[in-house]
Amino acid sequence: MGAMLLSCCPPPAPPRAAPATPALAITTRDAAVVVAIPGGSVTVGTDRPLLPMDGEGPSRRVVLRPFRIDAHQVTNRRFAAFVGATGYRTEAERFGWSYVFHLFLGPEDRSPAPEGTPWWRAVQGAHWAAPEGPGSGVADRLDHPAVHIAWTDAAAFAAWAGGRLPTEAEWEHAAKGGSDYARYPWGDAEPDDSRVFCNIWQGEFPTLNTLTDGYLGTAPVESFAPNGFGLFNACGNAWEWCADAFRVRSLSAAAKGRNAAAAAERERVMKGGSYLCHASYCTRYRIAARSGRSPDTSAGHLGFRVAYDV
Repeated sequence: MGAMLLSCCPPPAPPRAAPATPALAITTRDAAVVVAIPGGSVTVGTDRPLLPMDGEGPSRRVVLRPFRIDAHQVTNRRFAAFVGATGYRTEAERFGWSYVFHLFLGPEDRSPAPEGTPWWRAVQGAHWAAPEGPGSGVADRLDHPAVHIAWTDAAAFAAWAGGRLPTEAEWEHAAKGGSDYARYPWGDAEPDDSRVFCNIWQGEFPTLNTLTDGYLGTAPVESFAPNGFGLFNACGNAWEWCADAFRVRSLSAAAKGRNAAAAAERERVMKGGSYLCHASYCTRYRIAARSGRSPDTSAGHLGFRVAYDV
């Protein structure tokens, strides 16, 4: 479905078998900033979905145990410490390429664009430490979220860090900051091209970004105000992987077809949207919004944060 929508989600990844690219070696470490989230009966989803076929609704009550979660997305610095300690190679490195947004590349770039989402380019050598491909790096972005991270990469990091990926219910509860029906982490105020609450697109997607929020791509993970629980950038900046398998809670024929496709690809839930979301075509920066992709999918706006059992 993703390749047929005007979507800031990455298109589904075709089979990939290119040689791996060596990762940049960075050994500095920063400590995780973790916040405590209370348990209880919480609301997940919405009864006012804007994208019903994504499975945003209906709303439902879920009982959660208390847990802890990273205050911000995992940074390049922290991911580098993981790679340095374990020698881990991401899916993008093993396959040899990942999706990069077209405005980050020069006009001479001829990397192939997937059908339906021509703003993406399949760039050889793009991965977390070379976000725009060979010659790029993260030395000046160590406090930005690590991107080009597949679900399998995020799960491996979480296990190394002594945690796990959050469930979708946990993610939504944490993103709401203590307000059970909040539409956004900051409340219900709608972002637009002049009111900045998070790092999303301003202007005309996908050709003109007015940079009202100051960022064309990712922003430092502690940019913008935290929510009531102390979480930064739960919406916008980079998509975040959750533990759950993706499915739509509906008995419609369309939902059954979407669920069959998701099951065949073993899709996992992504939450929060990214710096590419805009109200003109994609409103997935809402808390209830969601998407799903196969666990080996990587792109320049896919990241994560870690949850921990109490």
